[in-house]
Amino acid sequence: MRYVSLDLEMTGNQPERHQIIELAAVVEDTKRLRPLAELPTFRRAVRHAEYVGTAGALALNAGLLQELAEAEPDQPDVCTAAELLPQLRAWLLQQGFRPDKKDRVAVTLAGKNIGSFDLLFLRQLPGWGTLVRAEPALLDPAAFYLNWHKDSRLPTMSICKARARFEDTTVAHQAVADALDVVRLLRPFYALPVYQQVTPPDAAAARGQAGEQ
Repeated sequence: MRYVSLDLEMTGNQPERHQIIELAAVVEDTKRLRPLAELPTFRRAVRHAEYVGTAGALALNAGLLQELAEAEPDQPDVCTAAELLPQLRAWLLQQGFRPDKKDRVAVTLAGKNIGSFDLLFLRQLPGWGTLVRAEPALLDPAAFYLNWHKDSRLPTMSICKARARFEDTTVAHQAVADALDVVRLLRPFYALPVYQQVTPPDAAAARGQAGEQ
């Protein structure tokens, strides 16, 4: 299957008030794996007339805001919020995605907190649901790295990376890097999907009985 690993950087955590200032999308084809550096990648810094955000989020994205402040008017990797989804849609079409009967490009999205966070911001963008939409099922790597016996909540990105034995477990908070990390976290499960790792109930019961003897 093909999915799009998508990551956003925002000026805060309130979708109705705060703004997307960076979007990255990476196309992964699980049947035709390529080196991460060769995966089709879309990235835009998003320009606004003024920025509304929290001190923490603005400080975290200081480098990105500096990039936006210095960007030329016609810089190709910088756009406005109104231009973002038309440009993303055009890129998805170039990658071979096809529009549905309503001319929307529907994609399976992957990302850390994609359903509970990023998607809420995407819905605020002009054209979401008419130009681009998400398939109902979303891929969050946290579900693949959950410790059902010890965790009281879904693991963070950093914890997922530690459990995947990444050398660097820090989170870049840079959209392209974080989108690629999601692909890296999901790849180990392509060869042996989770459902194939589940022991059949009869076999588990048999092992339990053998242990009691």
